[in-house]
Amino acid sequence: MNLIEELRWRGMIADIMPGTEEHLNKEMTTGYIGFDPTADSLHIGSLVPILLLVHFQKAGHKPIALVGGATGMVGDPSGKSEERNLLSEEALQKNVAGVKAQLEQFLDFNPTLPNAAEMANNYDWFKNISFIDFLRDTGKHITVNYMMAKDSVKKRIEGETGISYTEFAYQLMQGYDFYWLYQHKNCKLQMGGSDQWGNMTTGTELIRRKAGGEAFVFTNPLITKADGGKFGKTESGNVWLDPARTSPYQFYQFWLNASDTDAEKWIKIFTFLNRDTVEKLITEHQQNPSSRILQKTLAQEITTFVHGKEEFEKAVETTQKLFANQNAPAESLSVEDLEGMEGVIKVDYAKEKITGGTDIVSFLAETTILPSKGEARKLVEGGGISINRKKADGVKMIIDSQLLLHDKYILVQKGKKNYYLVQAV
Repeated sequence: MNLIEELRWRGMIADIMPGTEEHLNKEMTTGYIGFDPTADSLHIGSLVPILLLVHFQKAGHKPIALVGGATGMVGDPSGKSEERNLLSEEALQKNVAGVKAQLEQFLDFNPTLPNAAEMANNYDWFKNISFIDFLRDTGKHITVNYMMAKDSVKKRIEGETGISYTEFAYQLMQGYDFYWLYQHKNCKLQMGGSDQWGNMTTGTELIRRKAGGEAFVFTNPLITKADGGKFGKTESGNVWLDPARTSPYQFYQFWLNASDTDAEKWIKIFTFLNRDTVEKLITEHQQNPSSRILQKTLAQEITTFVHGKEEFEKAVETTQKLFANQNAPAESLSVEDLEGMEGVIKVDYAKEKITGGTDIVSFLAETTILPSKGEARKLVEGGGISINRKKADGVKMIIDSQLLLHDKYILVQKGKKNYYLVQAV
């Protein structure tokens, strides 16, 4: 099957401009996706565009990953209800470098390939354009009526906060990116999230009006969760691609804990498994949902893709230590087992407080496992805290030296999935 057919069955096409599929079937095409450097790491919300570029390159086309060093200074109004805080140039450059390094992990930049991937930063061309030049040479080609008709702009204008000229201009800047890449890199395709359709088609319009050329776009659906929660968010915040922000174990756990409905959808989007393999896995899962074969396969494939086989195997090992032998006493865990659990949050606590004995509520609040004594008390009373794999027996429980594993550690479990290793220092 061709690229578009492949992406369609995977659920990775939302809108597509007429003629796009025919053009891709006709010739090797250069296409790009823009990445917004609002942080020095991408999170799993960026995995779909990354995977799109990988599929694109695997199909024989040439991908460009564009980091928005210039547009990141302005802010995209798409999907936003209010004005975004602007980053300093120093912070932005740090973010651009971080995002660039991550993208280079996933695409093949080997210059001997005819479709070698390329990186681009739109600051490289915007830094030399004066405001007057931009208004005269680009702004005159797109009417205000055309820009105001876009949903992202219309919603902001009709909302309470309105939209600044800065963010209003974002659409034109993104359109100019496409025009610049068309002129200098023969780039004829832009891909991105469905919320970007308005900005992307502005680029094709600019190419048509300013260069008399033809260009194409297609978008992918924004990922949702079956329970209505925001994709890529957990109790502790975003799930990042940077292992320093989200450990490979936590990353693995996110996918492993997907609902059946989400796993059935996500295994098509977030893996490169072929259609026959995916359909077979779905059938097996439906016959025996308790085996969670979809979640296990999804977690294995995407963790290996992002963090490598070794980190995936470590994540599985940590999972087994924490969950597989829940009935085994914590005392059976060695120092190496405890210290090697890279997905567990490590906390230091004064040994003299443990030696002297402290009540569990104070202990949980002072270690910041819970943000306050009130919340700690509530969770203990609700049976949501375990100490060394034993359910805490009420708010009068005393944490003392008898609970120290290897005279140094206390293993705390909050809820079903959150583990903390408290080290007495």
